[in-house]
Amino acid sequence: MRDVRDNGFGGVGYVRDLREVDEAQVALVGGKAAHLGALARIEGVRVPDGFCVTTDAFRRVVAEAPSIGELLDRLSRSQPDDREATSALSAELRRAIEGIAVPDGLAAAITQAVVRLGERTPCAVRSSATAEDLPTASFAGQQDTYLNVLGPAAVLRHVSRCWASLFTERAVTYRRRNGIDHRAVRMAVVVQRMVLPHASGILFTADPVTGNRRVATVDAGFGLGEALVSGLVNPDVFKVRDGEVVERSIAAKQRAVQALPDGGTREVPVDARRQEEPALTDARAVRLVELGRRIEAHFGRPQDIEWCLADDGFHIVQSRPITTLFPVPETGDRENHVFVSVGHQQMMTDPMRPLGLSVWHLTAMAPMLEAGGRLFVDVTPRLASPAARAGLLDVIGRGDPLIRDALETILDRGDFVPTLPDTAAPGGPPAGTAPAPIPTDPALVTELIERSRASVAALEREIRTKSGPALFDFLLDAFAEHKRALGDPLSMQAIMAGMEATWWLNDRLHEWLGEKNAADTLTLSAPGNVTSEMGLALLDVADAIRPHPEVIAFLQRAQGGDVQGGGVRDEDFLDELAKLPGGAEAREAIAAYLDLYGMRCVGEIDITRPRWSERPATLVPAILDNVRNFGPGAARQRFEQGREKARQKERDVLARLRALPDGDRKADETKRMIDRVRTFIGYREYPKYGIVSRYFLYKQALLGEAERLVRAGVLTEREDAFYLTFQELHDAVRSKEVDHRLVRQRKEEFRSCHALTPPRVLTSDGEAVNGAYRREDVPPGALSGLPVSAGTVEGRARVVLDMAEADLEAGDILVTAFTDPSWSPLFVGIAGLVTEVGGLMTHGAVIAREYGLPAVVGVDRATRLIRDGQRIRVHGTDGYVEILS
Repeated sequence: MRDVRDNGFGGVGYVRDLREVDEAQVALVGGKAAHLGALARIEGVRVPDGFCVTTDAFRRVVAEAPSIGELLDRLSRSQPDDREATSALSAELRRAIEGIAVPDGLAAAITQAVVRLGERTPCAVRSSATAEDLPTASFAGQQDTYLNVLGPAAVLRHVSRCWASLFTERAVTYRRRNGIDHRAVRMAVVVQRMVLPHASGILFTADPVTGNRRVATVDAGFGLGEALVSGLVNPDVFKVRDGEVVERSIAAKQRAVQALPDGGTREVPVDARRQEEPALTDARAVRLVELGRRIEAHFGRPQDIEWCLADDGFHIVQSRPITTLFPVPETGDRENHVFVSVGHQQMMTDPMRPLGLSVWHLTAMAPMLEAGGRLFVDVTPRLASPAARAGLLDVIGRGDPLIRDALETILDRGDFVPTLPDTAAPGGPPAGTAPAPIPTDPALVTELIERSRASVAALEREIRTKSGPALFDFLLDAFAEHKRALGDPLSMQAIMAGMEATWWLNDRLHEWLGEKNAADTLTLSAPGNVTSEMGLALLDVADAIRPHPEVIAFLQRAQGGDVQGGGVRDEDFLDELAKLPGGAEAREAIAAYLDLYGMRCVGEIDITRPRWSERPATLVPAILDNVRNFGPGAARQRFEQGREKARQKERDVLARLRALPDGDRKADETKRMIDRVRTFIGYREYPKYGIVSRYFLYKQALLGEAERLVRAGVLTEREDAFYLTFQELHDAVRSKEVDHRLVRQRKEEFRSCHALTPPRVLTSDGEAVNGAYRREDVPPGALSGLPVSAGTVEGRARVVLDMAEADLEAGDILVTAFTDPSWSPLFVGIAGLVTEVGGLMTHGAVIAREYGLPAVVGVDRATRLIRDGQRIRVHGTDGYVEILS
């Protein structure tokens, strides 16, 4: 190792006894040491003695090597997906750090601390980084631990190795994935007396699979815990609930890891007579969980705890938060609750920022609860009432069978949701009760659309005149009008008329003719569907662009990143386009499209999401796909083709019905329902269009206030307003003050929420219940889902998670997590659709039927199980997907 002068580097302050540190000192001792110090203070919890080499020591030592700063610069400039560069630079950093000699003063302090533990006492030397054991990122296993280290010299060598392990390739990659700056992380090192245990393992104080906070899981094996962590053996597993082992699985443990007399560890065989003995008795498992509950209570959240069992009882050697659990909505009581995800119904399962959440709260028709940046509805009162329960399950089951199955799974247990008299159910009609019927009259739809347009136009006129605190008072009134329009009884009747006619046709024609999902064809090119018109209108934009090669070249450069990547700003995009030959016509076509649909975007229920009008380049991939895959006039041709298919289907169905017994009656009833579904089904999409139109106006007004706060020096940037609630932003406008620490905290929380997967159904115990299809008609290996648009298609799967990155060719099958109306422009150019989230009447399903695309939604983990480019077959009639290659 390179020799370094001590430079006055004394050991004072660089070595701390674990009993001297706690959670407030993470910056000095790292996450692991801070947690160990806190654990040692909990009554009844035994933590092995030890000390910590602080992050100040690491910082001073690393400063002695200028090459490390240069390597960090190179690492920060390297591309995150360049694994070869990451691997090489990480290795160079580790070598550089290990090559620095521990300065004399620090070495003496460490040696003295080891001697206090006992010069030949076996020690564990473990990393403790500042970005470790955090509530949002555990860093479990990312840095190194060394067991059974004997003597001061060996401890010093392994301290250097722990410092260097800050730059293992896995740790570097993990930090990048979690948005943590390499330069901001410091490494401390924990040195503890080794426990030489009979058994060891891991305790999760909440079930790590289901998330149930009342069920603790204990993994146990013989000897040191390395056997379990490394996967050398399968653990015994004990599940403990309410002080009782409710489930156990005893594994055959053929190997164990034990300490060697001269240091280090080795694998040893387990005596054949002991291999199937439990590593813990039930009583000890229960006792361990009691300790875990005490630790959980101290830290205030479920914990992942490493433990050892020696002659003198249990020792806790680590505790970190379980970062993968989805948070539980706060209800303010200790009663049982069942929550249903709003995002799965709104086709937006991404987290929302605080302003988006609060505006949705203020404009939603039902009270909602927040957790993990998502919204949930408490359906417990409906489930508790037999009459309301039946209606709720019926409506939910038609839309999303997985949510229904999840709710029925909870109900079948019989001990979670109480059964109350129907008189105790919430007021109003039970869920699923149909509104009064209305006549099949297209004029009703016209009237509703005109009402919506007039309401939005009035809002647009009036909101321009408001600013400052007066704007927020005006918006509260506007939100009330918003809710009134959303709950318009005539609007609800029209929506239900279209949905009920769809269900009637599918049920009766299946019963009478054996036809599955016949309404899918009968609703092709239904009139008045604003979302399908939006997709077709982008084909007209392509017609305006197709004759102009320089415009196409500009758009291709924009798709490659020249617009958002620094060449042309989004706000300059249309102006730059207009400078090209043919650009004025192209600009006019895109601007006209944005006038009608520019308020839309992916995740549009979140007011903070960037709208197409704000980022017009988002539409470029879809426009180029249309230019490449279609000819002139394709919009009108597709609409007419769909309408003709629907007419042919109607003639065919009615003729076949008349040939049946009592056929004239059946045909007449069916004709009335076909007319009804074609009158009303298109309107299903309009209320959402009205909501989003209003949202865009709210957003523009609020951003105007945010810009004024930026000019006044109150906000750093206008998007900081998105991390305040509506009331907090109102307060900031009035007081001209903002808590910048709160804004930074909210940004970090929002980032961490992206790593969480929201469940369809969540209980107040924290159990995530996603439901199952329980079908026997799906071929082996196929992926089950919900059939929402009939037909079968085979093609190349294009897994697209960001609409702005779509690159589709004719015949491709779009595979994505969810689709809201903003994805509709992509639907005109694809052959089929597969989504992870969705229901029979959600927007993606409605538009797939409108365009005649075979579609299967609600396919669990579709974007992970189907690889981009694979050949797949979508069975839109029967609801499953086959992977062919």
